[in-house]
Amino acid sequence: MKFISIGNGNMVAAHRVISIVSPDSAPIKRLISDARDGGRVIDVSGGRRTRSVIVTDSDHIILSAIKAETISNRLNGQYEQDDEEETEDEA
Repeated sequence: MKFISIGNGNMVAAHRVISIVSPDSAPIKRLISDARDGGRVIDVSGGRRTRSVIVTDSDHIILSAIKAETISNRLNGQYEQDDEEETEDEA
C-alpha cells in the first residue's frame, strides 16, 4: 500500500484518492460546504490557507495546505523535498 504525504505529517492512501483539485471554484466550495454539513471533511491544513482539496473514494473531502500540483507529483512518484519546506516557511 502506497501513502502520500499531504502536509503537516499527514498521509493518505494513494489508492483511495479520486481527485485532487484547487479550492477556488464555486462548485468545489459547494462540495466542501456540503461535505462539512455531512461531517465528511478532514482538515489537515493546520490553520493555514487551503490550497488543495482531495476527494476520496469513501466520499470524504480532505483539505490540505499543500498545492494540488505538488500532491499530484507525489502521487506520481516525483517527490520534491523543497515542496515540504515551502509550506513550513509560509506559517
